[in-house]
Amino acid sequence: MQKNNVFPSLKYGRMILAGMLLACLLLVSGCSTASGTIDGNTPGVFNHYVIYPLSAVLQYLAGMFHGNYGIAIIGITLIIRLALLPLMMRQYRSQHQMRQKMTVLQPELKQLQEKFKGKSDTESKQKLQQETMQLYQKHQVNPLAIGCLPMLIQLPILTGLYSAIKLTPELAGHSFLWFQLGAPDIVLPILAAVVYFIQFKVSQTTQPGTDSAQLKQLAFMGYLSPVLMGVFALSAPAAISLYWVTGGLFMIAQSYLAKKVYPAPKVQEVALKGGA
Repeated sequence: MQKNNVFPSLKYGRMILAGMLLACLLLVSGCSTASGTIDGNTPGVFNHYVIYPLSAVLQYLAGMFHGNYGIAIIGITLIIRLALLPLMMRQYRSQHQMRQKMTVLQPELKQLQEKFKGKSDTESKQKLQQETMQLYQKHQVNPLAIGCLPMLIQLPILTGLYSAIKLTPELAGHSFLWFQLGAPDIVLPILAAVVYFIQFKVSQTTQPGTDSAQLKQLAFMGYLSPVLMGVFALSAPAAISLYWVTGGLFMIAQSYLAKKVYPAPKVQEVALKGGA
């Protein structure tokens, strides 16, 4: 039996966002074959105002740690992630509020779906959508209100950091732990793929009102992105893989923090709040 899609724009919004993330991954990974350096005279607005300052900070941190560019990469990645943390926590708060509303709404939504169960004609589908929208308005639910602004703000910064690491020639000849920063490594790409897969699984618990069909769509991207990242990292300098592993570990901790601050609501608790 075909299941009615009562909110197609939400599905397409998530697919578009997932596509944007994948496109960004393809973009920055494709840059791994590019060569060159970055300095204050490099042309381009993005180069001058984003990549070069990040490269300068990277070199400054390396100087603080006696030329250890591995620690510098970890340090600048954590600094940027910490700077973006308030923005991400705001998004987690919006997701938490949406989960609360969806928990209250679910019983009525299921009744509405049962009412139109087995009806596949156009008129019934339109009526289902109309009554669903009325139900959403009644509970002040707007699944598109979360938006993707935090992610759009992050992308230029994180892409700039990727490029700064790639285009800072001083780190190419340095070693960190068991690998050389300027040469590809075998172990780090595997670690990066595993870390980002774990991060995807952890982040799923913060998604509001996600049904089984939407979970399958998100799961596809969750499996594909780490695999692509691992494949691209195999030919990229190990410094890039170190950046990805550090960022992924931070996001896992960030997701756990969000779960502690904004735990999943219990049906009884939310129902009491909704009826108050």
